[in-house]
Amino acid sequence: LIALGTVLFAGCTTGPTADEQAAMVETARKASAMLAQTLGGELKNAMAGKGPEGTLRLQDAASQIAADVSKRFGMDVKRVSPKNRNPAGVPDAREAGAQAGLEKRLAAGEMPGTLDAWQVVTAPTGKVFRYARASPTQPLCLSGDPAAMAEGVKARLAADYPLDKATGYSAGMVRGIIPINRPRDDDVKFAPEGFSFPACGRFLLLKSVN
Repeated sequence: LIALGTVLFAGCTTGPTADEQAAMVETARKASAMLAQTLGGELKNAMAGKGPEGTLRLQDAASQIAADVSKRFGMDVKRVSPKNRNPAGVPDAREAGAQAGLEKRLAAGEMPGTLDAWQVVTAPTGKVFRYARASPTQPLCLSGDPAAMAEGVKARLAADYPLDKATGYSAGMVRGIIPINRPRDDDVKFAPEGFSFPACGRFLLLKSVN
């Protein structure tokens, strides 16, 4: 559809430079990396303290960590997965499509730790920057699969998360994504500072082709 780095304009012939495009995603990459690294540290601590049972309460901690990262970077940062444990982590149609695209790229040979994509879309409220980073399954994450849990831990999991879908993973697969949105109520300026949308129309920036 659209090649890497291609910019599609509606009625425009010029667009942002490569440096401007790179700056648009820099903050999102930092935010997603912080969320992933912080959650990874919490998972290790929980496993070291109480084993798989200790990881069950990470859902509450993950929500707070995502909120803290969102506040720090001025973006809406969260985690979603079609195999979610917390019903709040259900992906919407756009997020599900982003994950499907990243999964195709993984199958084509890209490294799971570097998979991300982004675009700028026009929403009813204005321009919205959308970013998605793959969340590859780490070996330690498999300890949270009910199949690897003792019966007592399974019972507690069933009580706390009766709609749990977080099972059937294998190391390296894309278990979900970190989607980041940054809506703008100003249709002229867009992060980062100094970057402006062309006045002649909208554009979409897509990182990859699926």
